[in-house]
Amino acid sequence: MRFHFALTLQAIWTGMCHAAMQHYPAAWGHYDVCKSQVYSDEGLTWDYMACQPEAADMTQFLKVTLDPPNITCGDPPETYCALENPYMCNNECDASTEELAHPPQLMFDIEGRNPTTFWQSTTWKKYPKALLVNITLSWNKTIELTDDIVITFESGRPEQMVLEKSLDYGRTWQPYQFYATDCLDAFTMEPKTVQDLSQHTLLDIICTEDYSRGYVWKYDKTVRFEIKDRFALFAGPRLHNMASLYGQLDTTKNLRDFFTITDLRIRLLRPATGATMVDESSLSRYFYAISDIKVQGRCKCNLHANSCVFDKEKLSCECEHNTTGPDCGRCKRSYQGRAWSAGSYLPIPKGTANICVPNNIGPVIRPNVSSLGVANRKEAPQVALSTAPSVHAANSKRARVCDNELLRCQNGGECVNNRCSCPASHTGLLCEKPRCESELGGCKGPESGQASLRPPSLCGVLTLLLVGAALWRETPRRAAAL
Repeated sequence: MRFHFALTLQAIWTGMCHAAMQHYPAAWGHYDVCKSQVYSDEGLTWDYMACQPEAADMTQFLKVTLDPPNITCGDPPETYCALENPYMCNNECDASTEELAHPPQLMFDIEGRNPTTFWQSTTWKKYPKALLVNITLSWNKTIELTDDIVITFESGRPEQMVLEKSLDYGRTWQPYQFYATDCLDAFTMEPKTVQDLSQHTLLDIICTEDYSRGYVWKYDKTVRFEIKDRFALFAGPRLHNMASLYGQLDTTKNLRDFFTITDLRIRLLRPATGATMVDESSLSRYFYAISDIKVQGRCKCNLHANSCVFDKEKLSCECEHNTTGPDCGRCKRSYQGRAWSAGSYLPIPKGTANICVPNNIGPVIRPNVSSLGVANRKEAPQVALSTAPSVHAANSKRARVCDNELLRCQNGGECVNNRCSCPASHTGLLCEKPRCESELGGCKGPESGQASLRPPSLCGVLTLLLVGAALWRETPRRAAAL
């Protein structure tokens, strides 16, 4: 009876353990774990992994600047008309009255209010002089974009606009995308859409006419810069093949930099007019008004941190792997035993941490590939933007896996052209994994010839104790019956 009870407990306990362990592969797939404790030949040690912060709404951390500074309406107060009806001029902008003011902060407040809140420019009262506005969003931190940039206009969408980015805190700018009702006339560019791009032309700067209709249509208030559609060129329409995308981001610096910013600038060049000609008798119809800007992204921490803090009006990574700096871009003072290196997304799903090592560790150390990663990794050569159909193909683009100095091949492997040639019994980047781990039955299989190096889990130990106790109590009863 007790024996059957013990087996029941074993089944329940095993089910609970199995359910508890289901979370980890999904978590590692998002690179949100920097390290975990594992057993090795030396006992309980740390296993380090590439990690990054979760994506978030980055507009809550930015500073907004307008140029010219006095371009916001309301000082002095003015009346403006509806674009579609020049005789409907009962709207007023007055900076001194809260209910009638439209400051820049209203581009980033909570949506869904009634009436809608929005920033608004002065009207085009100086026509034919161009109504030009620069809206600059600054983070004072390197940001990696993870979703579409979406700008929602309360007025008609502009007839001409440019979205620009900076990677050096606003010192220099590059265009992200051009927007116009007529791309040839406005920018001498052929009109295109993101669907016209391919893996080889993803970095091309295009002009699109998709977001520049003059009138305010019910579902046509937004202007987008499509991040996910560009991701999908590598990861597939539903972003299922993230291994391919991560492989390209890991090995192609230009691609990685394309989705990285420190600042964004929205250049409004011509407001919506709703017609081919500007009505000079009703210039108060023409202005810019933006109700919402969405920028989804994460702090760039070079895969050395899984959290980012906003303190004293500044974002900063909470660095792991013995790194430091706003972007975890250098080794700590006592951990400069080898050159700093960014983490790597590869191999999927845990990546390579490339941790900084203590100063007193010399070249004789035999590092564990998952904890030390690829030392002194050179920048990968610029490759054509073609998809990596498998993890193996993505891994094949990596540079310098072994060097016979800091990173030596393990278990009898030989370093050939900076890659490990492993013996038949082992596999992995540094020949650190027994080949039987990938065989049917694992290293515990009857034909593997090796015993598992993994110690019994807590679940297994408790189960054995329960069964042993039940058997021990059952033995005297059976002896008495005999």
